[in-house]
Formats: sequence, C-alpha cells, structure tokens
Amino acid sequence: MPTPTIHSNALPNVPWEDRPAGCDDLLWRYGGNPVLPRNPMPGIQGIYNSAVVPFEGQFAGVFRTESKNRYPHLHAGRSRDGIHWEIESEPVVMTGDDPEVDHAAYAYDPRVVGIDDTYYVIWCSGHNGPTIGLAATKDFRRFGRLENAFLPFNRNGVLFPRKVGGHYLMLSRPSDDGHTPFGDIYLSESPDLCHWGRHRRVMGRGGDAQGQWWQRTKIGAGPAPIETSEGWLLIYHGVMDTCNGFVYSVGAALLDLERPWQVLYRTDRHLMTPEADYETCGHVPNVVFPCAALCDGPSGRIALYYGAADTCSCLAFCRADELIAFTKAHSQVF
Repeated sequence: MPTPTIHSNALPNVPWEDRPAGCDDLLWRYGGNPVLPRNPMPGIQGIYNSAVVPFEGQFAGVFRTESKNRYPHLHAGRSRDGIHWEIESEPVVMTGDDPEVDHAAYAYDPRVVGIDDTYYVIWCSGHNGPTIGLAATKDFRRFGRLENAFLPFNRNGVLFPRKVGGHYLMLSRPSDDGHTPFGDIYLSESPDLCHWGRHRRVMGRGGDAQGQWWQRTKIGAGPAPIETSEGWLLIYHGVMDTCNGFVYSVGAALLDLERPWQVLYRTDRHLMTPEADYETCGHVPNVVFPCAALCDGPSGRIALYYGAADTCSCLAFCRADELIAFTKAHSQVF
C-alpha cells in the first residue's frame, strides 16, 4: 500500500519536536507548552483558540484574547519559528463599507485560511447572537470585513483551503444561543463568500447508542481540512457532558475529496484528551480545542495548535501517515 501523502507545499521550518522516547501517543505535546501563557501582555488574562498560518517564510496568526472584563477580541501576531510570538497590543481593526455589519468588536475562536493570494479570517461573531464572521487580509495588518456567512445561531466556521467544484466550502455547527444543542457539523458552499447554500449534514455527534461518550454532546471542526491522498483530513473537537461539566477532546475524520460532506472514516475514540495541568486547570477546565495545523507536505509532519482550558495556547505534533492509518483502522461513521 502506498504511504498516504499531504497535498501541500514544503514547510521545512514547521515547528517540530520528535515524539519522546517511550511515548506511543498519536498526538504528542510540545515539551515547552504552553506556547503562549495566560498573561501574554498587560491587561490580558487569556489567549487561546487561535489560528496560525505560514506567511512570507515565517508565520502569522490571529489570536483570541480575553481582557479583564472577559470580553473577547482578536489580535494579530507574527513569529519567526511558530513558537515565539510577538502579539499586537491593540485588537484587529476591521474596515468595511457597510456600517450595518459588525466590525469584529466582539470576536472569538478564529481560524485563518490562505486561498490564492488572500488570507481569510473566520470567527464567531455577534449579530443578534453568535454567527460566523468573515474578513480578508493580504498582510495581517489591514483586514477587510465581509458579510456574515450565516444567520444566528452558528459557531465553528471553518473554510476549506481551496475551492471544490468552483465553490468555496465552509464547515459550521448550527446551534442555539447556548452551548449544547444542535451538536452536528454541516457543510455549506458559496460562489462568492457572500451567498451560502447547498447545506449538507457532514457528521453528527456521538451518543450512548454508538458508545461514543467522548463526543456525545457536540462536535465542531478544528483546523482547515488538510488535503491528502486519502481524502480531506479533518481534525475536530468532540465534547461530552459530565457531572462536573464539559470535557473537550480531539478526534479525526477523512472526508471525500470531491464530495466532502461524505465521511469515509472517523475515529471511534479520541486522539487526545485533557491530561496536562494546563489543560485540566484554567478559566474553563478540561478543554483541548484544536484550531490550526501547519503541514510540511514532503515529510508529513503536522504541528497542531490548540487552546487549553480556555486560558493558554499550546502545540502538539503528529505525522500524517500515522494519523490517517489510525483513522482508517479505528473508524465508526454515524
């Protein structure tokens, strides 16, 4: 059998740390975690659930911060190595021609995707409730506000890194104004990043009947899907409710390349769950929330950025061939 490959450019400077001796984890944590601690700059008490992309031979990102009034903002940041970051002290300012569109005063859980020569920022915005905000940038200094993608209520908007069938594709999780109902992932398509339709259910949360307690409450897309020889590799979060609150873990799925609302394989167990102190203790305990992945195509190395306990930003690592093989060998589709 040929070795699965990532359809992406070489990224030789991808952040990387070899799997520790004696460790058999599919995803292993960076020994220097957290990459960004809870107080990265004056007045900020949390920085997490943020997005990173390669940019001009180095790295750029959009970071969720939380100030002492607990109001979330987005800040831009840059790094030479993807580990040591310089975060802008002021929140991102969105520009746009329509004053009726929220300009990201309230924003959290961003993702960033590069398509052609433009980087698109997707986040949970406010428009009479949570919905999916969109903006475009070419330099991570000027951000142009686009129309909100969907009606409220919706969260976890994630763009695919290229058009499929001539259309932009986005994953999302329709919801109510709370945190638990409507826990399934859907796919929508658009010709212009403004008009969205052809909504398809991709996959549902687990449940008692499937024995999938780790994702029985809700699921949500994580980083932008990674194009591979075996399909779109989707790393996602699964949530379970316990007597002591929610627990967020990490799973993976493979979606059909041309019809990505069709699930080919999906892990029947979590790949990573809160275990380290910085994941189990924080503003919201027991959270690992994947939101960005850097991939080196030739080597298959993946650096996964995730938020920990809604407090700090962390890194984990894996190899694409191992992750794909595990997903195919331990699969349950529902």
